[in-house]
Amino acid sequence: MEFVLLAIIVVAVIAVFQGVRTVPQGQIWTVERFGRFVRTLEPGLSLIVPVVDRVGHRISIQETVLDIPEQAVITKDNAAVLVDGIVYYRVMDVVKAAYQVAELGKALEALAMTNLRSVIGSMTFDETLSKREEISQQLMTVLDAATDPWGVKVTRVELRKVEPPQNLIEAMNLQMTAERRRRAVVAEADGKREAQVLEARGRMEAAEMDARARERLAEAEAKAVEVVARAGAGAGGAALSYFIADKYMAALKGIASNPSAKTLVIPVESASMAGTIAQAMAALSATSPAGGPQVPSAGPFAPR
Repeated sequence: MEFVLLAIIVVAVIAVFQGVRTVPQGQIWTVERFGRFVRTLEPGLSLIVPVVDRVGHRISIQETVLDIPEQAVITKDNAAVLVDGIVYYRVMDVVKAAYQVAELGKALEALAMTNLRSVIGSMTFDETLSKREEISQQLMTVLDAATDPWGVKVTRVELRKVEPPQNLIEAMNLQMTAERRRRAVVAEADGKREAQVLEARGRMEAAEMDARARERLAEAEAKAVEVVARAGAGAGGAALSYFIADKYMAALKGIASNPSAKTLVIPVESASMAGTIAQAMAALSATSPAGGPQVPSAGPFAPR
């Protein structure tokens, strides 16, 4: 009798332990009765019928990260690239995730690899390298639609690596180096051409300014000659001799005022020049009106 009572107590304890279930936070369990789904267990303490009921699937409802294994993908222009990535997903319907697909993780991984090849295969190599965001967005849209019957929501897809093979990398480096050299040569040629254009333009402007200066100087000389001619119309050649002598004396004064000149040699012809000056002054004095300005005497250069 005591043995039967002890057996009953043991069975009761075992039944209690089998009927009490503690579901951790972030998970939902399914309950099966004789192999058929009957209900789900929320996080916390729950009771099930021992022997009759059992826990079927333990499903995590937290956001889960799934690695997409590295694989070689052929682009639209027949270039091979190595691609891998990660998929973030969350179970929204526990019953569908438990009973609509077997091994959810493997099924989602295979689906991601297949669609990744499809998306990249529709792009060229350059587009694959420059449009990562677009590839991720397309892949997320396709995966989200495909996993909806499984009760799964794909929240984000990221490409970790899009890498061409080594020989293609070397070819790209050579192409980049050649392009940089071409740009440097073009820039240098443009700089030289611009410098030559500016230099030629500067020479033209300088030549134009010099021509204008010479033209104005010629005009001034012509006006001066005209004024001298009008001034000497009354005195004739004597007036012209006076002006020539005046220029000659100014030149001698400039030579004598030079600080580096220690000795001034006056040529023999200076005597005749002095006589010419005296004659010119006398002629101008004779022709000058009364009361007008008088021409000074020749001074020491007068002939003796």
